[in-house]
Amino acid sequence: MKKVFSRAFLVLMMVVLYLPIFVLAIYSFTDSANIGVIHGFSLKNYETLFTKPDLRAMIVGTLVLAIGSAFISTILGTLGAVGVFYSGKFGNAVVGSLNQIPVVNAEVVTAFSLCILLIGVCGVDKSSFVSLLIGHIVLEAPFVYLSVVPKLKQMDNSLYEAALDLGASPAVALCRIVFPQIFPGVVSGFALAVTLSLDDYFITSYTKPATFDTISTYVVNATRGSQTEIKTALWALSTIIFVVVVLMVMIMNMTENKNIKNGKKAGAENGKE
Repeated sequence: MKKVFSRAFLVLMMVVLYLPIFVLAIYSFTDSANIGVIHGFSLKNYETLFTKPDLRAMIVGTLVLAIGSAFISTILGTLGAVGVFYSGKFGNAVVGSLNQIPVVNAEVVTAFSLCILLIGVCGVDKSSFVSLLIGHIVLEAPFVYLSVVPKLKQMDNSLYEAALDLGASPAVALCRIVFPQIFPGVVSGFALAVTLSLDDYFITSYTKPATFDTISTYVVNATRGSQTEIKTALWALSTIIFVVVVLMVMIMNMTENKNIKNGKKAGAENGKE
């Protein structure tokens, strides 16, 4: 009975999580203008998504910002995690606690703070995109740090020490020994940073140039207006984003499982020798 209830509860949670997205995907393939009425099958929403110049510009700008900020955040978060990991218990505890504050802190507080500091105090010009890029890096880097730290704790640190004893410099040991072991965490951090950038609204709305929109700010502005064609095209965009995220998660899980199997296989062969 416990197994039956646990499986039923799991199915219920899966339905609650994914049924709304499934309904959204169905509507994206219809020519319905309103929720509640489904008409015939149509690719009109996807056609509008890729033929409207303002929608294309918004998508390209969002992707460039997301990938660029995620790349910088991944470098900073990874280097920070590695540096803190080898800095001793005191530094690890202090920096680890400080890193959790931006993660737990309300995003609207971070948005107001960045707006006042960068634009009000430092005088950064919003039209230069510098404030927007910095804002996204501030949002994403702590999450990259949290993705890399568990991999550092799981790795075999004796390999790094052995490389140093054999004459390798710390930089060489870091690149050849440490980084391959934490690479899954780095990839997970990068993917999470991209997702955070795509989803962010508050920091983006307070630091972006007036003529620039990301997916989040564009969606909010579109839902306030009366452009039905744009609203329904955003259903198609949401469906595409979900499918891409699912594929990314599947690829990362398959890669990590493959690495674990290869590691166990290599360990078994070494044990036989």
